[in-house]
Amino acid sequence: MNARVLLVEDEELVGTMVRMNLESAGYQVTWTRDGEQAVAAIGRQPFDLLLLDISLPGQDGLDVLAEIRRREILTPVMMLTARSEVSTKVEALRAGADDYLPKPFDVAEMLARVEALVRRSRADRQLPADHLIRFGNYSINLETREAITNEGEIVLGEKEAAILALLVKAQGRPLLRSDILEEVWGMDVSPTERTVDNFILRLRKLFEPDADNPCHIITVRGTGYRFEP
Repeated sequence: MNARVLLVEDEELVGTMVRMNLESAGYQVTWTRDGEQAVAAIGRQPFDLLLLDISLPGQDGLDVLAEIRRREILTPVMMLTARSEVSTKVEALRAGADDYLPKPFDVAEMLARVEALVRRSRADRQLPADHLIRFGNYSINLETREAITNEGEIVLGEKEAAILALLVKAQGRPLLRSDILEEVWGMDVSPTERTVDNFILRLRKLFEPDADNPCHIITVRGTGYRFEP
């Protein structure tokens, strides 16, 4: 799955240039032009990086940054701005930005910084070295697929374990059904998004205190699923 970048930029020329270069480098780019759209987009699906202009119409970039950090969305954020004041840079970094790139910027430098932040983002979502997931009264060893569930100690199916691992790696961010299909089933074209739903129902029976009112494997309406420990 290619890395996803959310670009928030209201200047047409800058946005077009950034998107074109990112897509040429292999990134999937979603481009929004104001803060409200950015907050809505990052709440609907996971991104590996947020490129965020500070000067935006309506809700500015610093407000967007504060809002997503308040929601405990840990996506790396690189600020793009024409403001050169040190105080603005300090304010952004203290608010939770991971990097700060003043305009005008060199495209090669931007791409190098993007690559570094995306690499860090994906590394941060790796599972513990012992491959053991624990939450509530449950545990799963991803190497052996042995699990403690509502049905006692069982061995999960390969795809059951893969789906659960994928959700846990996302750290509370929603995953699209299409992403789950791509990661777990790969080039197998027979499964559908309904297949994902059926596996989720099975996982809820195993790993939810009340499968009808899940608290760990949460449905994100119109999007997919997210995991809460």
